[in-house]
Amino acid sequence: MEDKKTVSVPRERVDDVVVRFAGDSGDGMQLVGSQFSTTTAVLGNDLATYPDFPAEIRAPAGTLPGVSGYQIRFSSYDIHTPGSVADVLVAMNPAALKMNLIDLKKGGTLIVNSDAFTTRNLERVGYSSNPLEDHTLDGYRLVKVPITDLTRKALESSSIPSKEKDRCKNFFALGITYWLYNRSTDVTEKWIKDKFKAKPDLVEANLLALKGGIEYSRAVELFQSTYVVPPAKMPPGKYRSISGNTAVALGFITAAQRAGLTLFQGSYPITPASDILHELSRYKHFGVVTFQAEDEIAAITSVIGASFAGCLGITTTSGPGMALKGEAMGLAVMTELPLVIVDIQRGGPSTGLPTKTEQADLLMALFGRHAESPLPVVAAATAGDCFWMALEASRIAIEHMTPVILLTDGYIANGSEPFLIPAVEDLPVLKPRFATSANGAGFQPYVRDERTLAREWAVPGTPGLEHRIGGLEKADITGNVSYDPLNHEHMVHTRAEKVARIANDLPPLEIYGPDSGELLVVGWGGTYGAIHGAVRRAVDKKLSVAQVHLRHLNPMPNDLGDILKRYRKVLVPELNTGQLSLLLRAKYLVDVIGYNKVQGRPFGTEEILTVIESHLEANKS
Repeated sequence: MEDKKTVSVPRERVDDVVVRFAGDSGDGMQLVGSQFSTTTAVLGNDLATYPDFPAEIRAPAGTLPGVSGYQIRFSSYDIHTPGSVADVLVAMNPAALKMNLIDLKKGGTLIVNSDAFTTRNLERVGYSSNPLEDHTLDGYRLVKVPITDLTRKALESSSIPSKEKDRCKNFFALGITYWLYNRSTDVTEKWIKDKFKAKPDLVEANLLALKGGIEYSRAVELFQSTYVVPPAKMPPGKYRSISGNTAVALGFITAAQRAGLTLFQGSYPITPASDILHELSRYKHFGVVTFQAEDEIAAITSVIGASFAGCLGITTTSGPGMALKGEAMGLAVMTELPLVIVDIQRGGPSTGLPTKTEQADLLMALFGRHAESPLPVVAAATAGDCFWMALEASRIAIEHMTPVILLTDGYIANGSEPFLIPAVEDLPVLKPRFATSANGAGFQPYVRDERTLAREWAVPGTPGLEHRIGGLEKADITGNVSYDPLNHEHMVHTRAEKVARIANDLPPLEIYGPDSGELLVVGWGGTYGAIHGAVRRAVDKKLSVAQVHLRHLNPMPNDLGDILKRYRKVLVPELNTGQLSLLLRAKYLVDVIGYNKVQGRPFGTEEILTVIESHLEANKS
């Protein structure tokens, strides 16, 4: 699906490319990045993306806090990260250049909107001279394009106001990158026509800007070569590009459908989890009910009520919201109702870095409630894996009658990748254990399944199933309020054992690399891609290193302890100060080596590989 028009410059094949779009938050960088991603997915490349949002809602235009970025890596082979450094940086103003130049590789292509490099814009971000003219950028392939002026000229025939014309410059920049990498414009043209169908003048303007970028690049032979990235060899099937938040939403819809339940979401908007609420609100025809609560406490208590009424209840939040939900999560533990709490982790504490990624909520997920209130905790590894872990969290909640915490993070929540759409018949069927009749002298709410210790799910209003439920301790079997010390201790241990027995249903851990050796790299959550990419390269070098990635964090898989002991050293990279390391040391008495950073940015493959090689070298000496 390459552009069919003849080009006069040579085409070169490349197998792996990283492009970053950067500009002001009003420049539409997320939009053009997503369009580039969708087009790339249609062409059959493997891809991974990294949207980088500003934290300020209305930062002054042209300032450093207002810079928005979108990075995409696409290739002709299987990849797992959006790349550490960019091959191409599109910088729409001086602020975007200053914030992102550090991530452009030496010798990389730098496309700048030269019109934006005015004295005022330069001074605003601390440039004492124009970097386009003072040899600051001599180490890069600098391509200066007056994008704003060229967009205005391309739209001379358009009737839209001048301000609206300037807003089309992002599509002019997109056209340049489409020409550079021989991307078809078909997908983007269709999107423009659908998006602005009520405003034909905007359809025309954006199409003219897009084509203007392509025609300008061709006419002036903007680059010495253009590039072709062949499709990746991927398992056959139907794919779609999916973000982590969208995958979470679709995973819960699937779980509810496979369980025959109504899906109820009660949530309070919070970055970066709000997109799940937005996505689920579109699926009313699938029996999905969404409720935007007035606060985090109301959100989770509404979900407890929905689960009590027989729905699959979910609530989505981020770290600050998790803290507020703590007391009600204890109520959910006490009532033993199936619901899922989704925590899209972000930088903290407090408001912290609300648009940046981190995975520092693990200890809060495990222990952030008063008293003995254990909860199962699972974590997604990639954007696509968010679908499967939402399904898995729902399975555990329904089959084991317990609230469950699902952890993702801002990196995989906003990032996207190709997702192989599963066949319906390959999806698990979830079987709620509803009570249908009294199981004793009147209904006994805490009669348990012998294998799982799960109690039955009694929907209110069902004749004969009247019972007590609430936050006060319950007597075993009968559910009567009880202050008996021995009963309380028995119930505490029973609830803990119920969670522990979930491990009996978990499959064996997958080890990538040798079954024993010098170094095992253990990860969890969104660090998977960088770790896997690094370990794969280390294995290709015949180094004695392997990878295990944890998706179940409470309980941990039964075979983890044995696996840890088969390697001389255990390395745990985390985007926190060492939370999983702490747990592994305490539980398995293994001298874990932590590699940690809390910069609001994900790991890169090269970064992890360097750490792996340094520890293997230390082993030799």
